[in-house]
Amino acid sequence: MINDSPLPASPSQAGYTDLLDYLSESPLAAWLEKLPQQIADGLCTKRYGDLPAWQAAMAKMPLIKSTQNNFADKVEIGIPDDCDEETRAQLRQSLEALIPWRKGPYWIHGIHVDTEWRSDWKWDRVIPHLAPLKNRLILDVGCGNGYHCWRMLGEGAQRVIGIDPSPRFVVQFQMVKQLAGTYYPIDVLPVGIEELPAKLQAFDTVFSMGVFYHRKSPMDHLRELKEALRPGGQLVLETLVIEGELGEVLVPEGRYAMMNNVWFLPSCETMLSWLRKMGFSNPRVVDVCATSTEEQRSTHWMKFHSLPEFLHPENSTLTAEGHPAPIRAVFVAEA
Repeated sequence: MINDSPLPASPSQAGYTDLLDYLSESPLAAWLEKLPQQIADGLCTKRYGDLPAWQAAMAKMPLIKSTQNNFADKVEIGIPDDCDEETRAQLRQSLEALIPWRKGPYWIHGIHVDTEWRSDWKWDRVIPHLAPLKNRLILDVGCGNGYHCWRMLGEGAQRVIGIDPSPRFVVQFQMVKQLAGTYYPIDVLPVGIEELPAKLQAFDTVFSMGVFYHRKSPMDHLRELKEALRPGGQLVLETLVIEGELGEVLVPEGRYAMMNNVWFLPSCETMLSWLRKMGFSNPRVVDVCATSTEEQRSTHWMKFHSLPEFLHPENSTLTAEGHPAPIRAVFVAEA
């Protein structure tokens, strides 16, 4: 079945009308003055030359009426019986136009979008250690295509706002949201955390997962996260770490696991110290896990090199450059 409801054909300010209306009467009202221009700048085709092609792929996407969605156990939009094979083939073509898909997986009308990351595994490790998300206002920093935002909504969040400056990820999110059909209080904005108003103090929970090690100034990132939280709100921070004692930090001089934008990998004790220094209460480590080549790998939906190629060919406990292989830790603290 094709959904003939009047949904926007591409991500634009028009696609954020409900969010902008919400802001005016919310704790985020201070953001309303600047956010429309930030959205426009983040979706500027002059800055991102591939954006028109991604928007065109979404405009051609068949809008299939979803009979049921599931965000609690997975991110599943519709069921195979919602459309015929010809329509599903058209849908697959539109989704494939946005390759690479990094975070997931998604099940969309019988199409398994097998993303580079098994982000569901990370979610399963994180969720048991959090304050209940039901009825909370949540910010997901560096959310990618919004996979975890959907899982937060599945936990009963009142509203979820994801931010990520990559327009490809924003279009991927908008594809999924359009196919979901029913209105959901969830958005992904093409902005970075530095574009939030200072000292907003509005969100009940702030997630920063897979972002910290990409920031040149770790203390500034912790300050930005704390200023986004209401007093007593919860921070959930997941990042690369190293084994070591208090004060130990790896600052890769060149690349780390083939990434050239990795700056600080602290030990867990060092990270806890930094959180305390920046004024967070009761910081604790709730999970430490080595990243496996089953959790991050190339697939049909992400055809470039991935973790198997980023590790040392003769010693998988090291990166290609000889650094300790990726270990990720989850930290929880309160503002």
